[in-house]
Amino acid sequence: MVCLFSFKSTDNGGDGDHRKRKNEASRSSNEEKKKITLDPNTTYYTSDGKVLTKELAATRSSSAKLGVNATENLSAFEKLTVSEYLDIDEKNFEKPAFKPFQAAFKGYYTLQSQGLINKPILTIIDFSMHSTERRMWVIDMEKKEVLFHNVVSHGRNSGKEYATSFSNRHESFQSSLGFYKTAEAYYGQHGLSLRLDGLEPGINDNARSRAIVIHGADYCNESVAKKQGYLGRSLGCPALPLELSSKIINTIKEESCLFIYHEGQEDYFKKTRLI
Repeated sequence: MVCLFSFKSTDNGGDGDHRKRKNEASRSSNEEKKKITLDPNTTYYTSDGKVLTKELAATRSSSAKLGVNATENLSAFEKLTVSEYLDIDEKNFEKPAFKPFQAAFKGYYTLQSQGLINKPILTIIDFSMHSTERRMWVIDMEKKEVLFHNVVSHGRNSGKEYATSFSNRHESFQSSLGFYKTAEAYYGQHGLSLRLDGLEPGINDNARSRAIVIHGADYCNESVAKKQGYLGRSLGCPALPLELSSKIINTIKEESCLFIYHEGQEDYFKKTRLI
């Protein structure tokens, strides 16, 4: 088992520092599972005195929370994913949990390498979460910054408090999982809206013909949701709060990546070719 502890760099050595390291190692064992970001001014060590890279230190210090097995060697891409996650700035909004980010980043990276998305914006919706929670993140992958973190509606036939059922069928009024490319903005019955192209055959590729778009809606209201216990639902669209919809649409429109995730949908993970 690898024990991780950290301390600020000093110029003094000797027994005092040794005792300090030992005490801090003891304290760190209680805090280990709580850590999720690292102090860039702190040096991180294993119990045998080796300095860890940021990626491996992060994995060992927060393996339970990140869901990465610290006893295994990470691939180059896994290291990149952990590094990208840790680099996301949370000064304005908190970032998503690691698992949905990990899945989203893999697909984002693949689609970007294939030239299917051309904007360094990654939008993640985590439909594993309760509808009253803020379960949508818009991340600038170049600036490593969360631009928006807000509530988002799921389809009315996907569930009430939680989205549990998903479909690619017409007239199902359910949400669809997977990766999308954002397309053109337009003005429709909901005002400024954004068309989506589903990129996964049999999973969400009927999105455009089903008129699954991003739009604002008065039923996507955080205050009302908290009073009634669930967020208002759509006909399958990821609907947004009216006060944010135009800003978000103008940020993510025209070939950025949208990923709709659900941790418990094993059928999706068996079918997708992007994760």
